[in-house]
Amino acid sequence: MLRSRGMAEEFSASEQAALAPYFTSLTGPVFALVDLPEVVKGALFARYSRSPKSLRRLFVDEFVGAAGLSAAAGRGAAHAEAGTQRAEQLYERVLSEYGDDSVAQLGGVHLACEGASNLLTKVLEWGRLMAYLEQSTRYIPYDDRPDGRYRYHVPAELTGSLHDRYVATLDRCFDTYRAWLPKLRAFYEAKFPRDPAEAEGVYRMTIRAKALDTLRGLLPAATTSNVGIYGTGQGYEQLLLRMRAHPLREVRDYADLILIELRKVIPAFLKRLDVPERGGAWSAYLEETRKETREVARRLVPPMSASRTTRTPDAVVALTDFDPDGEVKIVAAALYAVSSRGDAELLETARRMTADERSAVLAAYVGKRLNRRHKPGRAFERTSYRFDVLGDYGAFRDLQRHRLLTLEWQRLTPGHGYVMPEEIDEAGAAEDWRRVLGESAELHDAIEAAGLPDVAAYAVSMAYRVRFYMEMNAREAMHVIELRTTPQGHPAYRRICQAMHRLIAARHPAIAAAMTFADHSTVDLERLEAERAAARRRGSSGGR
Repeated sequence: MLRSRGMAEEFSASEQAALAPYFTSLTGPVFALVDLPEVVKGALFARYSRSPKSLRRLFVDEFVGAAGLSAAAGRGAAHAEAGTQRAEQLYERVLSEYGDDSVAQLGGVHLACEGASNLLTKVLEWGRLMAYLEQSTRYIPYDDRPDGRYRYHVPAELTGSLHDRYVATLDRCFDTYRAWLPKLRAFYEAKFPRDPAEAEGVYRMTIRAKALDTLRGLLPAATTSNVGIYGTGQGYEQLLLRMRAHPLREVRDYADLILIELRKVIPAFLKRLDVPERGGAWSAYLEETRKETREVARRLVPPMSASRTTRTPDAVVALTDFDPDGEVKIVAAALYAVSSRGDAELLETARRMTADERSAVLAAYVGKRLNRRHKPGRAFERTSYRFDVLGDYGAFRDLQRHRLLTLEWQRLTPGHGYVMPEEIDEAGAAEDWRRVLGESAELHDAIEAAGLPDVAAYAVSMAYRVRFYMEMNAREAMHVIELRTTPQGHPAYRRICQAMHRLIAARHPAIAAAMTFADHSTVDLERLEAERAAARRRGSSGGR
């Protein structure tokens, strides 16, 4: 008999054999679950909260049973029909009868979503309680033609001559991108010749990234990408509810594909989606509120006049809301856990401090940060900032993936003008750039005139500006600003986050000073140091 420490329980030899394939430890108080269906893992934890038994005892008694011990030892019973049926029955009872949404957080799935337009990727990456990894336009060229066509989405809503015009316009766009990619590489090689001491591979990857960074503004929002997602059952449920209510056909069709695949892994987590008074009502509510809000805006907020002229690469960043007492409140919050005073009393104490005294508190709380991953505690969540940003769609794509903040964006149109990197003019590509962006705007207008304003966004090149806001507390601002101003970052979002840091410094200098790794330098080859570091890591690992 094996006695488990902590729960003081015993497992027979047959029970040990049944447990061993699925639990990393049979004796310790900490262990991981492996090789179990998501529904079984989730159901085990759901029972955990309402049972005096240990997790391993629950597995043996309620999900395997005496009759299944030998099969479990052979790694079969965990996937057997009886165990899965028990798990699904438990989910159905808890979710349907008790409405315990936390249960749906207990199982997760890694999902690959391929061939998604850049409009769809923003929908997929909306949820806070999920993790995403997206194919990058700065590392992967879009000059190939798999199956004889470029990688962009053709919306099903377009038919007839409008469909043909769409395909012809986007093909010309990609033709221009394809033609300029080698020429822009040659331009950068001439402008930044390789130092003989620089490794050939490092230099080549740096120049390639620089060319891709510069040209990505030509690509339309219809450009397809691949997205990897990890999320819980609850996260996927909320994602699918929103996708089913979306105005774009691509998004709704993709929701059906996602649901088919998820039901092969976590069917019990998603049963409410098909219940008319649950999932149906939720999606209808989202669709109705979107339409009604748009109608109210149409009547009460006149649209601004379109301006499609070329603009400088600098984005427009405005700090539209902040707390003037933010530094005082963070000082009070920093003292809370190390004192015995109440919140209101600490706030009054912080107000009475001199500027030097408050700086001393913050200096102690922030400490000596050795790198940007060393972050102060939650006191920095006591104040927040709201930024209204007008920047190119390419930069927006990168910033939108930050989840621990509030972010909303307006529909992508050509109405705010576009940016053109200085190097485009210097390399002699300005005429082609303007032509592609002009055709993009004309195609957008034609689709919009056909009564399809949401579909028209597919045609808009990423160099066009989109308006969006980002609202975040000071702790998240530190993370976003320090990460997105690193020298290897794309120049477009570096400028946005550098502007954010300057705006915070003008109101809260002590908070801005704590962001010690905010980088305001200018660099010629953004990826150079990162590629050097990658080469060093490859060397130290023997090239693996």
